[in-house]
Amino acid sequence: MAPLVIKIGGSTLGSADSTFRDVAAMALAGDVPVVVHGGGAEASRWLERMNITSRFERGLRVTDGDVLPVVVAVFAGLVNKRIVSAINAAGARAVGISGADGRLLECRLADEALGFVGEPVAVHPEPVQALLAGGMIPVICSIGYVAGAEADQLVNVNADTVAGNIAAALEARGLVFLTDVDGVRGADGAVIRELEVIEARRLIASGVISGGMIPKVENCLHAAGLGVTSQIIDGRTAGALTRREGAGTLVRP
Repeated sequence: MAPLVIKIGGSTLGSADSTFRDVAAMALAGDVPVVVHGGGAEASRWLERMNITSRFERGLRVTDGDVLPVVVAVFAGLVNKRIVSAINAAGARAVGISGADGRLLECRLADEALGFVGEPVAVHPEPVQALLAGGMIPVICSIGYVAGAEADQLVNVNADTVAGNIAAALEARGLVFLTDVDGVRGADGAVIRELEVIEARRLIASGVISGGMIPKVENCLHAAGLGVTSQIIDGRTAGALTRREGAGTLVRP
């Protein structure tokens, strides 16, 4: 069975839901998922404690030489191990890795103005496939690498983009974005249960899809462009993963 990729958003990390129990239950039932996460809010808190200013360009964190070590430590360390520990405590076996481990997520520098921010150019899925074959849940943080002659350069990568690229490389049966909304709403205010790519672009252009919903939908369109069906659901709701059929908004390629 092709795996399901689950992107856990920062807005749902640590919320009082059943996400980690649901992930564990899937694995225990023989349907081992892949989890992808970022951790931007936690990184911002640590940067503030260290008196390092957080700056953003086009929604991406400017990651200079002072910011990068903090982002790597928080994403690959603190946040990753919290998720791993929570899934393990729920009875499954999870293993935390980054996109730099096993050279999973190869990138190029996205923009000189952004510093050490990566844009995926290739996914080498063997580390993830090995974990899945062993019945273990890969928990992947959004740190990638730019290949170097003597040492690879670690880079910060948008977690939603990482999730789409990994889902495509694994030929996943779907990608679920756990967010803090119950779906994409149309002009009448009702949740759109299935959204076509052309209609999504029209709703963005007309302003019906606006604000923080734009990047969520654009990430679904990115996944669709890679041939992956994605779904936006409310990750704050107990049992959201186990009751996802018919919930939220589905975007097909």
